[in-house]
Formats: sequence, structure tokens, C-alpha cells
Amino acid sequence: MHRFANPARFLKIARPLTQWLFWPGLALILIGAGCGLLVTPADYLQGQTVRILYIHVPAAWLGMGGWTGIALAALVQLVWRHPLAAIAGRAIAAPGALFTVICLATGSIWGRPTWGTWWEWDGRMTSMLVLLFLYLGYIALAQASARDGQGGVSHVTAIFGLVGAVNIPIINRSVVWWNSLHQGPSITMRGSTIETTLLWPLGLTLLGFSLWFGAIVLMRMRAILAQNKVEARMQRLARG
Repeated sequence: MHRFANPARFLKIARPLTQWLFWPGLALILIGAGCGLLVTPADYLQGQTVRILYIHVPAAWLGMGGWTGIALAALVQLVWRHPLAAIAGRAIAAPGALFTVICLATGSIWGRPTWGTWWEWDGRMTSMLVLLFLYLGYIALAQASARDGQGGVSHVTAIFGLVGAVNIPIINRSVVWWNSLHQGPSITMRGSTIETTLLWPLGLTLLGFSLWFGAIVLMRMRAILAQNKVEARMQRLARG
């Protein structure tokens, strides 16, 4: 794992990998969304509004997946003191927060014709909103760390990332633990309740957005490393 602790070695891999993730991800998103809009039939109950699932489900997945990535980066930072782990956590936070906002927005748009309301304080929606607040708190702490001259995030920020991971299983199981307007788990180990004719484009957008997410994180990590290099050079010039 520490083979990639050297920023130059990491960048040598990250530069081409960014392109390999970005363009195939974009292609899968366009193909999946296009098929979801133009090829698949309308749902017999929800009609055309069901098509929002091709954006909503990947956004929810990546909102939760982003915080899981932050928690793993925090664990690596605190236990193994990997120098790039803190930078990875900082790079994940903004796209994770963005996809959480997209999840909440598309969920509200989907809920209005389905449930008759834009918002309901049920377990799934409330815990997802809590996740957004956690992201905002993490971003604020990470920015404070950067202002204090730390390249990534402080140990306090990393601990916050670990503690906030408690919310992930709450989001996942909320529709099982509490009565809710939100439907139960649609895709489980036992199969899917989504009609097959509607399901297959979801796999394309889910994979596409996941690849895109990885590309964005790598781009942000590269930008943070470049910024740290510039700041270190400016500090040396100021001391000289």
C-alpha cells in the first residue's frame, strides 16, 4: 500500500487512470440514460416518472459510497499514516456531497407525483439529509485543516469521518426498521422487485456514474497535490 505513498508514483498512475474512468463512464451514462428514457417502457403504476430512477439510484449509491470511502481513507490515515489517505478523503467529500444533493433533489421530484408530497420526514429521507450535513461538516473541517497548513485533513477530521460512517447502515436499513412512505429495498441478494425491462439500463448508469465518480476523485487528488506543491514552494521562497 505504501508503494503509492510517493506523490510522483501516484500521479504517474492517476493521470492515465483518470481518462480511463472518465470517458467510459460518460459513455455508459449516456447509453444507460438514453435507453432508460427512450427504450424502456413506462411503469404500469408510476408511468413516466419511474425513469428518474436512472439518476436517483446511482446518486444515492454514490452519496453513501462516498462517505464509506471517506471512512476507509480516515482509517488508513489514522492506523497506517498513509500520506495520501488524508488527501483522498478531502477529494471524495465534494463529489460525495454533490451526489447526495442530487439524490435528495431527484427523490423529492419523484416523490411529488408518487406520494403527493415533496418531502416527508421518514427514516430514509431524514438519514440521507443527515448525510448531507455530515458532508458539509467534513468539508468545513477539511478546509480548516488546509488553512492551518496541512496538506490533507487533520486527525480530528479523520475521526469525524469514521464516526459519521455510523449513518451509512442507518440509511441502508431505514426502510426496514421504520414504517415509511419510501418503498422497501428494491435490489437485494435475493433478487430485484424492479421489472427486468426497466432494470437493465440502471446497471449501465450505476456503473457509469461510479466510474465518473472515481475520475472526479482522482482529478481532485491531483489538484490538491499540485496546490500543496505550490504552497510548499511559496513557503520555501518566503523563508529564503
